[in-house]
Amino acid sequence: MGKKDKKSAEHKARVAAKASKKSAKTEKKSKAKGKDADSDVEDADLDAILAQYAEEQARFLKVTEVPSEPPAPRSSATVLASPSNRNELLLFGGEYFDGTHATFFNNLFVYLIDRSEWREVTSPNSPLPRSGHAWCRGGNTGGVYLFGGEFSSPKQGTFYHYNDFWHLDTATREWTRLETKGKGPPARSGHRMTYYKNYIILFGGFQDTSQQTKYLQDLWIYDCNKFTWFNPTLSVASQKPDPRSSFSLLPHETGAVLYGGYSRVKTSGGTGKQGKGGPQKMTLRPMVHQDTWFLRITSPESESAAASTGPTVRWERRKKPANTPNPARAGVTMAYHKGRGIMFGGVHDVELSEEGIDSEFFDTLLAWTTDRNRFFPMSLRRPRAPGKKQQANQAMKSRDRSKADEEELLKNLKALEGKGGIRHDDDDDDFMQSSTPTTDEPVEPSKPQVVRFEMPHRRFNAQLAVQDDTLFIYGGTFEKGEREFTFDDMYSIDLVKLDGVKEIFYREPENWNLLEEAEDSDEDMDDDEEDDDEEMDEGEGDAMSIDTGSPAPTEVTVPSVTHGMEQLDVEEQEAEQPEDSRPLPRPFETLREFFNRTSEDWQKISIETLTMKGQVEGKTIKELRKVAFENAEEKWWDSREEIMALEDEQEAAGIGEVVTLADRAENTGGAGRRR
Repeated sequence: MGKKDKKSAEHKARVAAKASKKSAKTEKKSKAKGKDADSDVEDADLDAILAQYAEEQARFLKVTEVPSEPPAPRSSATVLASPSNRNELLLFGGEYFDGTHATFFNNLFVYLIDRSEWREVTSPNSPLPRSGHAWCRGGNTGGVYLFGGEFSSPKQGTFYHYNDFWHLDTATREWTRLETKGKGPPARSGHRMTYYKNYIILFGGFQDTSQQTKYLQDLWIYDCNKFTWFNPTLSVASQKPDPRSSFSLLPHETGAVLYGGYSRVKTSGGTGKQGKGGPQKMTLRPMVHQDTWFLRITSPESESAAASTGPTVRWERRKKPANTPNPARAGVTMAYHKGRGIMFGGVHDVELSEEGIDSEFFDTLLAWTTDRNRFFPMSLRRPRAPGKKQQANQAMKSRDRSKADEEELLKNLKALEGKGGIRHDDDDDDFMQSSTPTTDEPVEPSKPQVVRFEMPHRRFNAQLAVQDDTLFIYGGTFEKGEREFTFDDMYSIDLVKLDGVKEIFYREPENWNLLEEAEDSDEDMDDDEEDDDEEMDEGEGDAMSIDTGSPAPTEVTVPSVTHGMEQLDVEEQEAEQPEDSRPLPRPFETLREFFNRTSEDWQKISIETLTMKGQVEGKTIKELRKVAFENAEEKWWDSREEIMALEDEQEAAGIGEVVTLADRAENTGGAGRRR
């Protein structure tokens, strides 16, 4: 449905529908999920509603943080890995629509990863309720920065866009509204933010007016040290991304990288009168962008230039990424992880008629390497059977544990003898059970954590965050027919092992039983169609059966990300890339093992790179080794998906001990070589 306009873009579709009474019926069926066509535009006073929220917020006298249940279901919230604590995730805002009324939130939740606990933070100075906002970590300056978002009346008849700017101290949980010098970005939602050194980068989004939805393409850069927004002026001949919202904006060592997005563009849909010369009927056509842009930022050399014009920027359009997800999908954004963007889910709309749109949802997990500009599928892997070395280690640990248990038992026997408490032979078994220490045994949690080997249910607009090499997936939306379901769940995936999906919490979405009824109905229809096809095939013969295939099932099979001409495009790009002579990881080799094996090579490479940049002087051996490790780590993650594919091939061939080659003196190739 067109309401899938991502984040809060669905709201803009509803407003656009209300602007034209003639199209209200059609727009309401396809975009507003059967909501009442009568809005509360005249009755709702947004200023009064927001003033009431502010008054309630002021009743909090201090910042408090208390244990809580997981957040109530919501969409268009934001989730972020805490920049100050590797054990925390932050969640703020969002909205929930129950089919009649919309509720907006301004809760700040903190998820403690190691304890699997939620905390709710209340503050006297918190941003007002909103959704569709953007936030990012502060880079060199620390904390988290938040801008914009939207709020609506309960029936979503009128909308309000924020242009306020906030800073969150992640250590104290205190919010501060930033009063910036000069002009700042206009109000908006659906935009994206990222960081570069001491700058905050903001681009795009959209604005709803009473007449139309306007997509934006303006770029704003905030200097965290000078408390000033800059709107860089680009020359007329300069290229820049088209207006859009719901794109991915990832940090880069020399600026930022932008991929994809969503917008609606005007197109002529034929003539209003029969024959030539009639007026053209203009319609809004959804556009899912798949282009890639690199934003190069150069800090001004002098303080005077910095104060007046800010940093120098240049947009550079890149080639279409290799192995781009096919079909193009909206409602996907990425979480940044060590030079990669991690993408999950999405939706592809197929227009069937003027009355409605059919949609295909996805549950695929992809990694996009920003420097090589390539997509790789990420597949879950069941735990491997332990190899000989691992079995030997486990046997040794078992023997050590048995020996310790035996020694503890003898101590207990001596203690009992001293007290005259010797037991009879018939009671030996009971004594063994009561005397054997249980401290070495794993403590069974009160609620075992569910681990599955399939991705979470297909959805779009899921919120992603990566903390300490672990991907967290929160919420999202799914649609069936005219019904919309807001997921109320959270999962984690170890990006190193990919050994299943851990369920952090799951609560069944409201009216989820209606989805099963709809799917059963669709399956019955598909069965009837298949029966008709089989009858036709029997009558038409083998030649006809070649041309007539069975209809696609309702349960979507995720297509491969490599198709036809796209594969040729990949090969062409690979041919153009210069050969990389840097060391490569071996299959089944951990990051530590890889660096230990190739540390001398990486130190030489790091020294050469720093020498070319004129930064090698004054570096200590420890600093050089740290740079070498960072370069090795970047290469290890950059090659991760390809090496894992080799591991799968070798496992299928019965080779599972390749990593032990690194322990041998000769370190020769064999099965451990890159193939």
